[in-house]
Amino acid sequence: MTWQREYSERMMKSAALPSVELVRGEGCYVWDSEGRKYLDFLAGIAVNSLGHAHPVLVEAVSRQIATLAHVSNYFATPPQLQLAERLRRLTGAGEHGRVYFGNSGAEAIEAAIKLARRTGRPRILSLRNSFHGRTMGALSLTGKPALREAFEPLLPNVSHIDSTIEALEMAMGPDVAALVVEPIKGEAGVIDLPAGYLVAAREITARHGALLIIDEIQTGAGRTGRWFGFQHDDIIPDAVVLAKGIGGGVPIGALVTFGAASDLLIAGQHGSTFGGNPLVTAAADAVLAEIERAGLVENAARRGADISAALVGLPLVEEIRGAGLLIGVGLSAPVGPTVVAEAARLGLIVNAPTDVSIRLAPPLIIGDTEVAEFIEKFTAALNASAPKG
Repeated sequence: MTWQREYSERMMKSAALPSVELVRGEGCYVWDSEGRKYLDFLAGIAVNSLGHAHPVLVEAVSRQIATLAHVSNYFATPPQLQLAERLRRLTGAGEHGRVYFGNSGAEAIEAAIKLARRTGRPRILSLRNSFHGRTMGALSLTGKPALREAFEPLLPNVSHIDSTIEALEMAMGPDVAALVVEPIKGEAGVIDLPAGYLVAAREITARHGALLIIDEIQTGAGRTGRWFGFQHDDIIPDAVVLAKGIGGGVPIGALVTFGAASDLLIAGQHGSTFGGNPLVTAAADAVLAEIERAGLVENAARRGADISAALVGLPLVEEIRGAGLLIGVGLSAPVGPTVVAEAARLGLIVNAPTDVSIRLAPPLIIGDTEVAEFIEKFTAALNASAPKG
C-alpha cells in the first residue's frame, strides 16, 4: 500500500492529498520517502524558525521530557515562568504585561476574543481578506467568506472592514471592543497594510477606548526583521497573539497583554489543560534564546533584503511584498500552483496561497548558500511556468 492510499483511507478529507511524504529534516533541508532532497523555503508555514533538527531544540526537548513533560495548569513550572518573562521582555509588555499560553495560534485568538468581550462591548472589527484561524471564534474573525460560509452562523457582532484608515474611522464607535489585525496578511498572499495603518489604528482605537490586538502568529519571532511586526511602526498594542515561530516546531500559542488589558481576564474565565506545559515552554524558550544568541532577527532582515533584491526582474515577478523572511511574490499570471509544482520537481519547497502569489518563509538560519540555491531553482521554476506564446 502506498502512502497516498494510506493517507486517503486514514486521514479526514479536510485537506487535499499531500504531494510528497516527508521523513527527515536537517537544517534548511528535508527528504521525502523516496530519498529526494528539498530546500525548505516554507519552514512549515513560518514555524521552523531554526530549521529542522536544530541541536538547541533537540537538546531542550530531550532534557525536558526526561525531567517533567506535563503537570496541568494547576501547577507552575520553571520553563513556563521563564518563557513568560522572555515574551514580556521581547514584546515590550514589561512588568505590567501578562501571558496566557495555549496550544496553537487559533487557540490564542480564541483567548483574544474573550479578552475583547471582557471590555463589555459587543463588537469586534477585523479586516477583509484576513486570516486568524479555523476554530469557530477564529473563523468568525477571518475575513474570507469562502472559508466561513459552510459553518455559519458564526460569532455575532464581528464586522469585516476594508484595509483602509478611512474604513476604520467609519466603523469605530462606542460599541467596538477591539480591532484584531495582522501586520502582514500572510494567508492572503503576504499582503502589506497601507503605509501608516498600524500607527493610525493605534490612535483611533485608543481614542475610542477599544483594544488594538495584533495577530503576530505568522509575523512574530523575528520573521519580519524585527521581533514582532508591530515594532516596525513603533507602537504599543493592547495585546499580541503569538504562535508558529515561537515554538520552532512544537505546538504552542500565546496571548500577551499590555497595561490595563492585563486585568481583563480573571481566574476561571479561560484555561487549557496542555497550554504552557513544561515541555513546550522549555522548547519555545530555547528557540527564542537561540534566535537572540545567533542574531537571527538581524539575519532575517539581511537575507530578506537579499532575496527581495534578487527577485526583481525575474520572469513572472510583478510585485514583491512583505518584510524580512516573510515574502510575497506577486505573479503576472495565475500560475502559482504550477510554480510550486515546478519548484518541488527541482528540489525547492515554496507555497502558493493564491493563484497569483508565492509565499516564501524559510528558516531564519539561511545563509549565502541557501539564498543562492533558492534563486537558481526559483528562477528555473518561474521560467518553466511562464505561459507560452
